[in-house]
Amino acid sequence: MSKKLISVVTPCYNEEGNVERIHAEVKNIFKDLKDYDYEHLFIDNGSQDKTVSILKKIAEQNPNVKVIVNARNFGFIRSSFYGLIQPEGDAVVLIFCDLQDPPSLMVDFIKKWEEGYQVVLGVKSSSKENFIVFNLRRLYYFLAGILSEEVELVSNFNGFGLYDHQVIEILRSINDPYPFLKGLISEIGFNKTIIKYQQNVRTQGKSSFNFYRLYDVGMLGITTYSNLPLRVATYLGSFLSLCSLTIAGVTLILKILFWDYFPIGTAAILVGLFFLASVQLFFIGMLGEYIGLMNKRMLKRPLVVERERINFDK
Repeated sequence: MSKKLISVVTPCYNEEGNVERIHAEVKNIFKDLKDYDYEHLFIDNGSQDKTVSILKKIAEQNPNVKVIVNARNFGFIRSSFYGLIQPEGDAVVLIFCDLQDPPSLMVDFIKKWEEGYQVVLGVKSSSKENFIVFNLRRLYYFLAGILSEEVELVSNFNGFGLYDHQVIEILRSINDPYPFLKGLISEIGFNKTIIKYQQNVRTQGKSSFNFYRLYDVGMLGITTYSNLPLRVATYLGSFLSLCSLTIAGVTLILKILFWDYFPIGTAAILVGLFFLASVQLFFIGMLGEYIGLMNKRMLKRPLVVERERINFDK
């Protein structure tokens, strides 16, 4: 009987200090998993350091290692999803290069997969990262869960997990140039389970995830799975219009009745104008997020453009 193939996918960007370490850890794990064959696919998102050259050396020494080098940096969301849908293994494990998610958890993932679960999700129960950042993430997932109208998003799940080949086939068939993996996993269903773990701190290199990228991922989740912000804008606009009309009517009546004793102060007018303007700008920005996402999806651009593939002929 042929062995089952487990495909491990690792997205990376400027990870010259980590690629050798995660390669070694994955290789050692599968030395003990003798009932399985494995391949380790690295997808490099246009690194500016020595990551690609190190990956090429690793691929020369280990035929189980495959490498995709993107033509440029296409963003974390697109590059990670593209890498996930490339392998043809019986199951695919997505694990990131920074080693904050423990590779040893793959053994538990495979056990759960063999029990019949088609999706095994690694969920952070706690983290050694910055306390404020971790709790801001928790707050985002809480708000996203409230705003989500169609699917229930899994809190503290960053994509780290195992996906059966049937799940990968479904993801591969979804023609979305800007996919939100966390939402898609919840949307397509399948029999899934959760394994909780403590996230480690990054020990090598610097994370490329700045505030803008965190905001991008967060807003993608909200605009993809919720129309509630647009409805709030409609409700709030109607309510404020009614309030403004009422205040205007009351002010007019008071001014007519007490012409010499009821001055209309500029302070009240300025506060009202600034408040209404700020509300309008906020929801114009929110509307812009929805339109921007629609534009990205309508253009139908490819997820990534490859510059090179290594070891795919072996």
